[in-house]
Amino acid sequence: MNTTRDGQKWGRDETVLAFDLYWRIPFTKIDKRNPEIIELAAILGRTPGAVTYKILNLAHHDPELRRRNITAMSHGSKLDEEIFHEFYENIGGLSYEAHLIKSNIMSENDSSTLKTFELEEMPPGEYRERMVKERIGHYYFRLAIVNSYSNRCCITGLSIPTLLVASHIKPWKDSDVKTERTNPCNGLCLNSFHDRAFDRGLITIDNQYSVIISSKVKKAEMDDATKSWLLGYEKQQIHLPDKFVPRKDFIEYHNDVIFQK
Repeated sequence: MNTTRDGQKWGRDETVLAFDLYWRIPFTKIDKRNPEIIELAAILGRTPGAVTYKILNLAHHDPELRRRNITAMSHGSKLDEEIFHEFYENIGGLSYEAHLIKSNIMSENDSSTLKTFELEEMPPGEYRERMVKERIGHYYFRLAIVNSYSNRCCITGLSIPTLLVASHIKPWKDSDVKTERTNPCNGLCLNSFHDRAFDRGLITIDNQYSVIISSKVKKAEMDDATKSWLLGYEKQQIHLPDKFVPRKDFIEYHNDVIFQK
């Protein structure tokens, strides 16, 4: 491993890549033995310990961790704070910039291992760039949501990855492009069934993160076992994530605009 940059001041590009990784891994997995941290360290020419330290410096600015009295490193740079606040509500913009930075670094290293989101059949231009940004945003939004909920449905606890969906609380089409669409605080990890019910406004959560079920579900015809299963989650608090707890304004939007009382 080339660690020639260890001891040198961190630049913007490196800090963006470290923050991008912070979004994508659970807080409890921020460790120098984590394979993703080891991989990023190799790309940056730094030790895994240095990358871990930098990620914890960035985590120090996370208001959710502060609210829960989780202590991270407190000796970060002004650049750490700037990067955190620039991208805190815009994971799509963060992931797109990180993708470009990593592409350039790995191209210089003559590597072809980077996952590409390019749409090769489209000619270069504004439309292609927008499509690439949206695809990257969707991809990393899902990663952030599923990982922060420990790969399980926040209502049922189901942990089958192929049945889990990163659901928007405030719908994609109604969300601000920069601050809401790919904001992990605008997401829930749900199984496919409850995702569809949530999207259609047949269930919601309140400001105490408890499940509320629409009267339309209660009045629908179904067998006793199904009804018992569905209604059994009412007033139960969801499993909260270790990062990116749902924001109250997103919940209130879903309650007021989407939920069918």
